[in-house]
Amino acid sequence: MRYVYLFTAFVCVLTVSILGFRGRTFTHPPMDVFPEWLFPGMKYQPHHVQQTESAFFADGRSDRVAPEGTVASSFGPAGQPLRNDDFLYRGKAADGTFARGFPPVLKVDRRMLERGRDRFTIYCSPCHGSVGDGNGITKKYGMGAVPTYHDDRLRKMAEGEIFNTITYGKGNMLPYADKIAPDDRWAVVAYVRALQRAQTGSVSDVPADHKAEIGLQ
Repeated sequence: MRYVYLFTAFVCVLTVSILGFRGRTFTHPPMDVFPEWLFPGMKYQPHHVQQTESAFFADGRSDRVAPEGTVASSFGPAGQPLRNDDFLYRGKAADGTFARGFPPVLKVDRRMLERGRDRFTIYCSPCHGSVGDGNGITKKYGMGAVPTYHDDRLRKMAEGEIFNTITYGKGNMLPYADKIAPDDRWAVVAYVRALQRAQTGSVSDVPADHKAEIGLQ
């Protein structure tokens, strides 16, 4: 029992001693657990501080000019060397407003719509619903105020603004730029337009050579 008391007293003294150093400013460097002589060249490696002089280089500058021919590493998924196409990557027109239509470098076809449906089903339909009416599965769990794509405000909204909303989010909607590539975002926009069109379609929209397929002739 005596040893238990002694051990307890030791722990208490040790704890108080360690806590007593909190907030204290040390006047000497801390003990080097991994000394340089034991691990040479690993812990204290030479480096240059930006915008300072350097005797190593002939021009005396620590900041180095990029080698000739160096380009940025942010390549676009459609093959552009740089993301300098504001329409494609930001949904903006030349005057800075949200662009209408789709970037000329993209072809809006069935393949694009199918890709858009795939991305929409994964990322958008849980909240916006499979037909874009705002009645996704999350509504059953208390998430409200999800807009429908079928009101006039969103029907008249520029495609570039829809792209921007997917990219940066809006309100309770988080950004999806890290999950959906720019080309796929445009595919989602195209699919949203297809959903909107499907809700307002009429018999007159059906081509004459396809009317028989749905019993109109």
